[in-house]
Amino acid sequence: MKQDHIRNFCIIAHIDHGKSTLADRLLELTGTVQMRDMKAQHLDKMDLEREKGITIKLAPVRMSYKDYELNLIDTPGHVDFSYEVSRSLEACEGALLVVDATQGIQAQTLANVYLALAADLKIIPVLNKIDLPAADVKRVGAEIVSLLGCKFEDILQISAKTGQGVEAVLERVINDIPAPKPSKASETRGLIFDSYYDDYRGVILYVRVFEGEIKKNAPIKMMATGAQGLALEVGALRPEMAANQSLAAGEIGYVVTNLKTTRDARVGDTITLSTRPAREPLPGYRDVQPFVYAGFFPESSEQYQELKDAIEKLSLSDSALQYVPENSPVLGFGVRIGFLGLLHMDIVRERLEREYDLSLVVTNPSTDYQVALLNGEELDIKSASELPDPAKISAIREPWIKGEIVVPQAYVGNVIQLITGRRGRQKNLSYVEKQALVDFEAPLSNLLTDFYDQLKSLTSGYGSFNYELDDYRAEDLVRLDFYVAGDMVGALSIMVHRSEAQNLGRETVEKLKDIIPRQNFQVSLQAAIGGRFIAREDISAYRKDVTTGLYGGDVSRKKKVLAKQAKGKKRMKRFGRVDIPAEAFTVMLKRD
Repeated sequence: MKQDHIRNFCIIAHIDHGKSTLADRLLELTGTVQMRDMKAQHLDKMDLEREKGITIKLAPVRMSYKDYELNLIDTPGHVDFSYEVSRSLEACEGALLVVDATQGIQAQTLANVYLALAADLKIIPVLNKIDLPAADVKRVGAEIVSLLGCKFEDILQISAKTGQGVEAVLERVINDIPAPKPSKASETRGLIFDSYYDDYRGVILYVRVFEGEIKKNAPIKMMATGAQGLALEVGALRPEMAANQSLAAGEIGYVVTNLKTTRDARVGDTITLSTRPAREPLPGYRDVQPFVYAGFFPESSEQYQELKDAIEKLSLSDSALQYVPENSPVLGFGVRIGFLGLLHMDIVRERLEREYDLSLVVTNPSTDYQVALLNGEELDIKSASELPDPAKISAIREPWIKGEIVVPQAYVGNVIQLITGRRGRQKNLSYVEKQALVDFEAPLSNLLTDFYDQLKSLTSGYGSFNYELDDYRAEDLVRLDFYVAGDMVGALSIMVHRSEAQNLGRETVEKLKDIIPRQNFQVSLQAAIGGRFIAREDISAYRKDVTTGLYGGDVSRKKKVLAKQAKGKKRMKRFGRVDIPAEAFTVMLKRD
């Protein structure tokens, strides 16, 4: 295919604005997929994607239309996968910006527009769902005009569900999106914008070739990791794999390799030939670091090896997944896993339970902390239980994020109150038509549990939220420990700001009181900072009436039986063990 007849583009949008549905219509119109083979969300391969109605893994596909080769990448819309989106944008020359005509511009729409502008892409605005009664084309169109600085007539008005106006999208892609720039370099360079592990074929890379070409059976090298292998097969996705002899400059396709794990070929890496390696990698590569951590424990200790094997298999196809073994006196052996965000954690948990038939206990998610010791040493801790002796610590730094919230103007007051209640600071307030954009910064640990849920309830479901990691800042942080019947439960310990410790300690012991069942003896629940207890609740014992068999006689008979019972309860309290249910370890997620 001549380079001037190639068009590489992707679809960007907020969650549930119709990216995958538009991709379905494009596949139908170009005849890439026959009607009898067509199904909704055709490019979403996972059951989880279909159930949740979101794209988790991006999907490239090659279409042919009027002698043109159109390479489309359907990207995820969620903030957890923003690095994947940014790499996909680097692989393209243009982007379709899809906006829901009933909802307007949302936080993730803005984030993706900034990424597209940074990648210097040609943006084609598309207004979707115009067939719905709630569609407000004028208002949302005005929002797009003020965001992009385009004319109202430039906005394509479509309904991806019914197919109305979709053919005009293809025409605009051909006419407006530039062809790949011709390359004169003799070396081969390609951008890996995704990779996954296939049980039968090994690691498969999705690649955009910028210079040179990758031929079948060519020796290849990854420039960031240094891994070397063979391109066993190359070709394009239509959307099933269609093998070819080579991938030339300007093309998007797949490369089947003999690599054993995706850690050897990470997203953003540059692929070149081992025989004639390129001197410089393509710009923009960075290691993706997880910043949400949680402990995964099997409900039965017999399943520990199965859990370990399952996570090893998952990590083969997910290079962002990092894990270390963990041991808890209460929960036994488990694994501490790092994630890109809470959605990423939720997906991994569901995949482990479904695909590997595991019953799991997941501890409260936390972030990582940088600890500076008095002797000059620096530690990076992933859980509160790893915190060294406070007497040796000079400072504890926690991660802060830069966030932006898009809400209708009527809800701005509620949103600012929510931010300040989480130790956040509002930085800027601007308006796009009737929508307000609130820029703020806040500690990540305070947004991990129920921030998004509260934002949705305070804004009647209209608020949308996007964030990126900013830096680590030294704060007055302490470790909050929880004791059950006098024994410290390490899996419940959390890092918290000193000003919030008292309230959080009280809230948590009250919740634990509801969750932990009553015993035959009294159980104390306590929250402590170091050796100082700051909150307490007691679970009263079951009381059996041991005096029912006594009829009449002196009162001393009754006192003697009650004293015997009290003695037994004291002994039981000394030797008794409290059974802590699995829900207790996710008590932070159930905060009111």
